[in-house]
Amino acid sequence: MGTTATELEGAVRKLLEHFDNLDQDAIAALMAEDVQGVDEISRGWLRGKSALSDYFGKLKEMAVTDIKTSVSGFHTTTWGDAGLVTLMADQTYSVAGEHQHVVAPMTVAFRREGVGWKIVLVHAVPLPEHEE
Repeated sequence: MGTTATELEGAVRKLLEHFDNLDQDAIAALMAEDVQGVDEISRGWLRGKSALSDYFGKLKEMAVTDIKTSVSGFHTTTWGDAGLVTLMADQTYSVAGEHQHVVAPMTVAFRREGVGWKIVLVHAVPLPEHEE
C-alpha cells in the first residue's frame, strides 16, 4: 500500500475512532469546510461542517452510547489531489439503552488541502439484516 493510501486509510480509522467516542471537535478537525454527509435520522443530506457537527450533537441528545465500529475491505484510489476510500463498516451501539447493529458499505472522499487531506464526503448505506 502506498503512502497516500496508508494516510487515507489512517484518516478513516481516526474518523471512526472519533465517531465511536462522539468527539465532535476531533471529527471537525478532519473535515473540509464544505464536507457533506448523510443523516440517517432525517434520511437527508448534511452539507457543511456546522451541519455535521449539529448531527453529532443530536446523537448525544438521543442518548446514543457504546458505539463500536469495526472495519474491513479497505480500497483506496487517488487522482492527484482527490482520494476515495471504500470499506465495510460493522457497527454496534445503543440508543436509550436499546442495542442496535448495522453493517454498511461506506465511502469517504478526500481532497488535499495544503500538506494534508480533508474529508469532503462521508456516505454509508446500512444494509438490512439477512432473513434466514
